[in-house]
Amino acid sequence: MAGRGRYRGAHVAVLLGGLSSEREVSTNSGRKIAAALRGLGYRVTTVPVGRDLARRLARLRPAVAFNALHGTYGEDGCVQGVLEVMGIPYTGASVLPSALAMQKTTAKLLWQAAGLPTPAWTVIPAGARVAAPRLPSRLPVVVKPAGEGSSVGVSIVRRRGDLAKAIRAAARFGGDVLIEAYVPGREVTVGVLEGRALGALEVVATGGEFHTYEVKYTAGMEEFHMPARLDPATMRRVLALAEAAHATLRCDAYSRVDFRVDGRKPYLIELNTLPGMTALSYLPRIAAHVGIDYPALCERILDGATLRVRESRR
Repeated sequence: MAGRGRYRGAHVAVLLGGLSSEREVSTNSGRKIAAALRGLGYRVTTVPVGRDLARRLARLRPAVAFNALHGTYGEDGCVQGVLEVMGIPYTGASVLPSALAMQKTTAKLLWQAAGLPTPAWTVIPAGARVAAPRLPSRLPVVVKPAGEGSSVGVSIVRRRGDLAKAIRAAARFGGDVLIEAYVPGREVTVGVLEGRALGALEVVATGGEFHTYEVKYTAGMEEFHMPARLDPATMRRVLALAEAAHATLRCDAYSRVDFRVDGRKPYLIELNTLPGMTALSYLPRIAAHVGIDYPALCERILDGATLRVRESRR
């Protein structure tokens, strides 16, 4: 199930690293993507991303950019905007979907408006000092930065006395703090490619209470079940919800949609417009299960690279 090879023979810039707390994961993803594309015969240059990105791209003049960035500036629409202005086609979601998905509270508002299930939540605005915030549910709750990924700054709070510490930890990242009702049950993630759900993977944290950054990126600290251990009706519901969540945020490329499933009740947690592509990442595992190996997945993602903004002509 390889791609069409739309950009075969073209110069591909793989953007990696970046300025966010997820730069290490991005670097690992980007190197692996670059190696896969080179193995398919592509001419590839890896571009460690800093504030001089536009200057470096102007010098390289690539035909297309494979965006392997994660987190702030790379996944939130900023780099996408730079590439649009420079006229360089790129992989992944465009500016608006990237911004919507990166801000978890905005994504949840849009999902709720579309009638899609997501856990009850409340938000503490950036810089606000709230001594005793109103909780969206009884304890436990999940406290997280509203604009970070890879479980950075996330805490599960089971005692009221631990709430303030968890809020401070999430607030260190400078944005809003999201407090969300904790949903017991299974952790399930769905890969979406070209608007269609590929399958659902269940992930069990064996090396900690939940899927922290350390657990996600340390070999042997997670257990995988592919397909997820769901009854057929719940599986169909999860796959349909993943496609609906993807479409609601206008993600026309690919994504990974995360759920908590309480019995037969799935709840949308978040959508990742640039999911990890490391050796431990979830999307490549899901794709492999349906016959799309890693190089083929990279090529199909690259085939979808485009520009979404068209210059006005008078």
